[in-house]
Amino acid sequence: MAGYFEATGGGAAIALDEVEVSILRSLATQLLELIGPGPAPDAGDAAGEGAKGGGDPLDALFAEGPSEPPRDPALARLFPDAYGDPGRPQDSESRRFSAEFRRFTEGELRARKRDDLLAMVHALDALDPGEASGGAAVLTLKPEDSRQWLGALNDLRLAIAARLELTDDDGTDRLFELPDDDPNKPMVMAYFWLGGLQESLVETMST
Repeated sequence: MAGYFEATGGGAAIALDEVEVSILRSLATQLLELIGPGPAPDAGDAAGEGAKGGGDPLDALFAEGPSEPPRDPALARLFPDAYGDPGRPQDSESRRFSAEFRRFTEGELRARKRDDLLAMVHALDALDPGEASGGAAVLTLKPEDSRQWLGALNDLRLAIAARLELTDDDGTDRLFELPDDDPNKPMVMAYFWLGGLQESLVETMST
């Protein structure tokens, strides 16, 4: 997986083969399923957002979401508490502030993450690596596409980091020591590959 993003005239481009497309699409769809669908009219979604739908934009603006953090470690990494120190027990005031903040922000945050991941899936579905020269197809992103891809890549890495039980404190040194037959090896390879994609995309956006 040596291909990375390169800057184009106001955007970014990358050559992806069939395997790379398949991996990216699989990871994105799995995370979409984990985040859950958007809220249905007058009902909360399967992820427990509890937001009300409808045609009035004000309904969505003031809709209330959950007050408790997700139980799944990956979702907890994507939707952390806004107050208190990560990894440390919260005091009562931090819990109360975090609950209030989450009620009015998590629904919108979930929607944005879904949009970013869906943009990735739709862009990948539009490719046909099998018909391209050398079995790879060139994906071209406009600036807005790049921002959504950057968000999706970041969320994928956070979710994988949670599954690998990585924290900001322990770093990634131990991942390099895993034997090839370790069941986490494919996930580790994907984690580092996504990191390279993310870094190269950031570079195209700063040129």
